[in-house]
Amino acid sequence: MRLNLLAQKGELIPTRLYLIRHGQVADGHTHRYHGNNDIPLSPHGVRQLERLAIRLAEVNLAAVYASDLRRAYQGAEILCRGRNLTPQARRQFREIHFGVWEGLSFSEIMTHYPRELEARLQDLAHYRLPEGESLMDVRSRVLPELQQILEDHQGKAVALVAHAGVNRVILCDALELDLRHIFRLDQRYGCLNIIDYYHDLAVVRLINGEGYEVGGKR
Repeated sequence: MRLNLLAQKGELIPTRLYLIRHGQVADGHTHRYHGNNDIPLSPHGVRQLERLAIRLAEVNLAAVYASDLRRAYQGAEILCRGRNLTPQARRQFREIHFGVWEGLSFSEIMTHYPRELEARLQDLAHYRLPEGESLMDVRSRVLPELQQILEDHQGKAVALVAHAGVNRVILCDALELDLRHIFRLDQRYGCLNIIDYYHDLAVVRLINGEGYEVGGKR
C-alpha cells in the first residue's frame, strides 16, 4: 500500500494500524465456520476485548473501525468506551463468506463436502466456495477499504476489529506473503496485530499478540 510520507522534526511518521480479531463467539459456536453468520460474543469474548481495551487505553486512536457483524462491532464498541469515538462499521471487513459451509464444523465439512474441501486446499487463494467467496475475493474488497482508511488518517493511529480471515489477508499484504501461505499466520480470539505503514513499506510490529506490547503511546 502506498502512503505519503509525513515528516515531523526530521522523523518519518507512519500510520499505525492496531488490527484486532474479535473475541470468542457465543457458546456453542466456537468451532464452526460462521463467515457472514451474525454471531455475538460470548461473555469470555467480551472480557477478552475489555482486557485489550485496558492495554490500549493510553494509545491515542484517531478512529475505530469494524466489520458490521456483531462479534466485531461489539469489540469496537468496547474499545471506544471512555473515548470520544463511535465505531465505524464497514461491510467490506466481513469475514470470508463460506457459502454452503456456513455454520458447519470442520468434521461436517469433511463429511458432506470432501471434494470441495480438497479443491480449496489445492488452491487456497483462488478457489471460490459454493455460494461463497475465494480469498482473492476477500482481498479485493478489504484492501481498497483499508487503503482509504489509512489515507484518511495519515500519521495517526487507528484500530480495526475484524475477523481471522480478514486479518490474515491484511497481514499477508503487509508481509508480501502469497495467500497460499495464509494459515501460517495464527489469529486467536481477541488477538492484537500492529502494523506501521510508511510510503511503499509496511512494518509489522506484532502478530497474534495479547495486547501487552503496544510499542509506546500513539
